[in-house]
Amino acid sequence: MLSIDGSYGEGGGQTVRTAVALSVLTSTPIAITGIRANRPIPGLRPQHFTAVSCVHSMCEAKVEGLTVGSSTLKFTPGAIIPGSYTFDVGTAGSITLVFQTCLLSALRTTAPITIRLRGGTDVRWAPSWDYFTHVFLPLIHKLGVRVETQLHARGYYPAGGGDATMTIHPFEKLHPFQVVDPQSFTEMHGIINIANLPEHISIRMKHAAVKTALKHNLQAFVKVEQSPSASSGTGIVVWSETEETVLGANVLGEKGVSAEQIGEDAAAQLAQEILSGATVDRYAIDQMLPYLVVAPRGSACLVRELSNHTNTHMWLLKQFFPVTFEVTQQQHSTRIAVR
Repeated sequence: MLSIDGSYGEGGGQTVRTAVALSVLTSTPIAITGIRANRPIPGLRPQHFTAVSCVHSMCEAKVEGLTVGSSTLKFTPGAIIPGSYTFDVGTAGSITLVFQTCLLSALRTTAPITIRLRGGTDVRWAPSWDYFTHVFLPLIHKLGVRVETQLHARGYYPAGGGDATMTIHPFEKLHPFQVVDPQSFTEMHGIINIANLPEHISIRMKHAAVKTALKHNLQAFVKVEQSPSASSGTGIVVWSETEETVLGANVLGEKGVSAEQIGEDAAAQLAQEILSGATVDRYAIDQMLPYLVVAPRGSACLVRELSNHTNTHMWLLKQFFPVTFEVTQQQHSTRIAVR
């Protein structure tokens, strides 16, 4: 049984979710200790519990310590069982993080798997729904992963109530992701999501995002999606793409932060990624790393900077795979190669 120190590095829920997914993917029993030990509220939270519970159901694993608040977890995986599953986080916990855990776990499925989740679609400390579908999924699609999604309802803090479906399809093989040449990003696309708030907020946010994009010589195409939800909320996701890759930025609305500031921040973050010469943004690389390792060796990309999340993910992946990450500092970015 592989022992994993859940407090290592960033030491958050990512370690638990990824370790469980890799456990299934590699058929490796694991024991995680010190789960979120350095967090204000240590141990498993509801969204982590849901993520592990989903995977547990999908492969009929043997699990010990799967309770909210638990600081240890033993997980012995079984084989993934294709079919349809429905789960509810029960709070506004992120459904995109749960989807990512399920997707990595079921990457080698031999038949379609459909998962329907209820919870938060646009919440703090997680990829928003639009970032998940317009940045992350297109990136791993370039490696050969086949996924379809459908959004039924938005869910914000505190009530949640978001509802979405993801179908994972079998694929023939994965391909390395090799994007280290300069890219020409000329357009910014974006979606502003808003619920139960005055229309002028989205108008001001859009104007600020477009104005900032134009300052950086990016044509801007931003649309507004207004929908009912159990809680009020708003946010913006922007992205820019070439034939080879996608860069994105995600900013969630907050009380006390103006709509103009939110829109400007999102476009400015995207522009910063582009100006650095990055071919994968600093948040996407963290989410892509497991797929780059599972794919045939040779993947390489440029990132603006390495986060603590990414460094922790590299450490965790080395526990499961005989992999080396070559990290080379460039003038304005960092080159990551998987060997």
